[in-house]
Amino acid sequence: QVQLVESGGGLVQAGDSLRLSCAVSARTFSSYDMGWFRQAPGKEYEFVATINWAGGATYYADSVKGRFTISRDNAKNMLYLQMNSLTPEDTAVYYCARGRQASSWPQAKYNGYDYWGQGTQVTVSS
Repeated sequence: QVQLVESGGGLVQAGDSLRLSCAVSARTFSSYDMGWFRQAPGKEYEFVATINWAGGATYYADSVKGRFTISRDNAKNMLYLQMNSLTPEDTAVYYCARGRQASSWPQAKYNGYDYWGQGTQVTVSS
């Protein structure tokens, strides 16, 4: 069974940075594209970023492009999201997710991912 566990969330001020981590318990981690989504209160899941299986390709939502960086360490089964210049609009629960096999690239749709973590809260105060 695949398990994803996010960490690194917290309460920060506008302009601050945070680094989210996602530990994945699967020997096949390096075979899958991975992604980050977020959900703000009362809103639907929003795509944030995705990275391909090798880490050589990334894709971002326009809302975070230039501020957020997705990365992965396949040797450690870890996925990361470096978030800089945070704004109150970035406040949400952040989820990491594993892309479905044979899914198209880049995959920005919720149903393109099959395993999800429990989420980590990021709150940005103004």
